[in-house]
Amino acid sequence: MRTDLRIPAAVLALSVVVAIGVTVLLLETSAAGAADATRTAIVESGVAQWAMIAAALAAGLSSLAAGYAVAVVGSAAVGALAEKPELLGRLLILVGLAEGIAIYGLIVAVLILSRIG
Repeated sequence: MRTDLRIPAAVLALSVVVAIGVTVLLLETSAAGAADATRTAIVESGVAQWAMIAAALAAGLSSLAAGYAVAVVGSAAVGALAEKPELLGRLLILVGLAEGIAIYGLIVAVLILSRIG
């Protein structure tokens, strides 16, 4: 894999996780009229198990993508910092953006779990 394709691959993985989470949330909020009956139906029909799997995948895959992105960006940042020390602020922002992927996945997981009760 080429080096310049690693970061977009991590961003693509994040977008897939977020898309799955948003889809699950939209499907759950469309039937929010009868809250108690919906929650009972969710637990009895097995949707709660699928929601827990989706939350685990959202948190796990986003953490893996963030770790990979931080590894790639961090190693490139150290190399760039060795040549130009004045780039420290910009490089910290790039590493922080890569770490944000895990936070987004965690937020999606919490939103999914909050919908199942």
